[in-house]
Amino acid sequence: MTFLKSLQKVVTALAAAVIVFSVVSFSGFGVATAKADTALPADTDSSLQLDAKAAIAVDANTGQILYAKNADQALPVASMSKLMTAYMVLQAINNGKLKWDQKVTPGKAAQEVSQDTTLSNVPLKEGHSYTVRELYQATLIYSANGAAMALADAVGGTQKNFIDLARKEAKKMGLKDVELYTANGLANGEVKDGKYPGAADDAENKFSAKDMALLSQRLIKDYPEVLKTTKITRMKFNNGTDQTEMENWNWMLPGLAKAYSELPVDGLKTGTSDSAGACFAATVNKDGHRLITIVLGAKHDSQEDLSRFEETQKLMSYCYNNYTYTSLAKGTTFKKTNALPVYHGKDLDVKVSLAAKTDVWLKSGVSKDQLSAKAVGNKKLYKKDGLQAPLKKGQKVGTLQIKAKDQAMYFLDGTDYLSADAQTTTEVKKANIFVIGWRAITSLF
Repeated sequence: MTFLKSLQKVVTALAAAVIVFSVVSFSGFGVATAKADTALPADTDSSLQLDAKAAIAVDANTGQILYAKNADQALPVASMSKLMTAYMVLQAINNGKLKWDQKVTPGKAAQEVSQDTTLSNVPLKEGHSYTVRELYQATLIYSANGAAMALADAVGGTQKNFIDLARKEAKKMGLKDVELYTANGLANGEVKDGKYPGAADDAENKFSAKDMALLSQRLIKDYPEVLKTTKITRMKFNNGTDQTEMENWNWMLPGLAKAYSELPVDGLKTGTSDSAGACFAATVNKDGHRLITIVLGAKHDSQEDLSRFEETQKLMSYCYNNYTYTSLAKGTTFKKTNALPVYHGKDLDVKVSLAAKTDVWLKSGVSKDQLSAKAVGNKKLYKKDGLQAPLKKGQKVGTLQIKAKDQAMYFLDGTDYLSADAQTTTEVKKANIFVIGWRAITSLF
């Protein structure tokens, strides 16, 4: 026993020296580090020849970008802004701050804007109350401007407070190229007494196509019930003697002017103004694979102009025709993937595989065999310079950063790889004290 205690002291001292040496020389291999956003090309495929100022197409689940054109440029989006208002309403309902059947009496500014027949509106009566659900449906289906402002008052108390809350939420989402002044997307001076103080009358909401895609993704992921409303083609507002017939401005919905049988579109929101042109945030679920597309600044020669829908159809078809939706099974391994170091393990490192089924869009001609992955360990599971033993087989220990040899990849989070959970392929038991001691000694020579 005395000998073992003496040996343990020697080993501990030597190990301490090794640790000091390691801290100085260790490069951090296999541990996650911060990474700057990958810049998107001005046009990822000029052969598409999309007639719009900016556009993007992304996978609704992973955020993989399949096409981008001027996607980082902030542009006016008009009524597409109402998607942020819808998000804030759904958030308030899920937090218990609002209820669907709660009555809302529109404020003066909201009521006045609702009477403007040159804008998309359902007329709101002075002193009359409407349910949150009625106003929400009018906002998303008919793009009712006064209704959106009434919802903003319900969420924030005032138009200004709502915009301040929406700006904070946008920042929390990671939206970078955004300007917000109104809840409905009208120019600041068009919302009467509801205009944002200190901002010019011609100030208007702006988003980049990338940020609008990220907002749309968050809306669908966090509150998928939104699609039950955005897919409604027609509805009556305020059933009664002065009811308003509402037809969805998204003419790609089934039964409307620009529906395509091969593209089952079920959302999201159009936007139109002189400065914005014709804009459209769309989503389609084809064969179980949902895409989000954003088109900003399409041609708008008249209210009947179908350009935004034609460009959206072109973009959606491009994605489905030029990419293959590929599933990678749980347990999939990749060639040349680095093993992760193990601290005080019987084995010095451990190989990893996919911890769950993962999906990726691969361009035509690119196969699974061309995928590679870098393993990155979870810092929280590290001790010193490796994963702390013991480790179970199938234990989640970090992520795999997946790339394709002949395909550039881009994602909404700014990375240039698909990130997926990694699991150990084998069990790693903890090494005994003699092995640990011997390693410490031999590392000095």
